[in-house]
Amino acid sequence: MISIQPFTFNQFQENTFVLFDETKEAIIIDPGCYSPQEREVLKAFIKQNDLKVVRLINTHCHIDHVLGNKFVKDTYNVKLEAHKIESEQLNQVPLYAPSYGFGGYDATTVDIFIDENTDITFGNSTLKTLFVPGHSPGHLAFYSAEQKFCINGDVLFFQSIGRTDLPGGDMDTLKNSIQNVMYKLPDDTKIYCGHGNPTMIAFEKKNNHFIREA
Repeated sequence: MISIQPFTFNQFQENTFVLFDETKEAIIIDPGCYSPQEREVLKAFIKQNDLKVVRLINTHCHIDHVLGNKFVKDTYNVKLEAHKIESEQLNQVPLYAPSYGFGGYDATTVDIFIDENTDITFGNSTLKTLFVPGHSPGHLAFYSAEQKFCINGDVLFFQSIGRTDLPGGDMDTLKNSIQNVMYKLPDDTKIYCGHGNPTMIAFEKKNNHFIREA
């Protein structure tokens, strides 16, 4: 059974997730840890729970979700995995990081390309990969049908959706991803968001004023 530990990091209040199961193998999704203190919090949790980090994955590569990529790669000797399209997004981060106050950002690159045909496996667990572009052109989400949850990055939020005014964003594409991918998940699926609290598919279908179920 997969356990999920969220952390909220950096000035954007980004949610980083550590997923692990009974084997103690773990994956880190969207490490936003930037400060030494934030990185120590992540390290302490992994050490205290005797976890072995085996994968590092980005749902997408906007700055707030990638600030800890290099740290995690170097600390746990893992490779960075993301959609091929997101490489361009990641390569742009060093150019604008200082303007957001992240002058110490350590650049890195995507090592392994994944897409909607790639299952994410670790320990005894498997997540299905969903392609949900719109907020970012190569955005992915990770879904467990068995445990009815989805790590969805910045696609769907509690009564909101991801912004589309950033480079590569497109509102029509995002709406399509929500209506034809996210809203096709079972109503009792719990959605872990890239910012803020989790939500449920059934709740968003009824209450999300951006995109209600038709």
